[in-house]
Amino acid sequence: MREKTERIIRGWGDACDAEISVAVLGGAWKPSILSLLDEHEVLRFGELGRLLGEPTARVLTRQLRELEDDGLVVRMVYRQVPPKVEYRLSDLGRGSMPLVEALTSWGGRYAAHQRRELARLTAEAEHLDDLDAAVVG
Repeated sequence: MREKTERIIRGWGDACDAEISVAVLGGAWKPSILSLLDEHEVLRFGELGRLLGEPTARVLTRQLRELEDDGLVVRMVYRQVPPKVEYRLSDLGRGSMPLVEALTSWGGRYAAHQRRELARLTAEAEHLDDLDAAVVG
């Protein structure tokens, strides 16, 4: 378990369980990494990077290490030349998938709502610009 995760679990009460979930699952690419591993079962580092849209190697490495340290991802190193490393979900990682799927679903609905709101505000602004032009013209 990561030091940060352990500190949160030890120091926060049961009322903060949602915050623990956010601490473990939150971060650049984590939900996407978990979803891809759930879908493909086993992926290598380069495959993950390509499927994610090429995050920097540093960011992907950090996120995978955090997921591994928190027990959601298993890293398997094969002693060969060149070295081969595979990632898969642990049982704990598989158990997180309903939450990741719920976050994905909610995020899609939230983004759609915000896009509609932005479109509405843009249309309003354009309408006001047209009115201003008509008054000035």
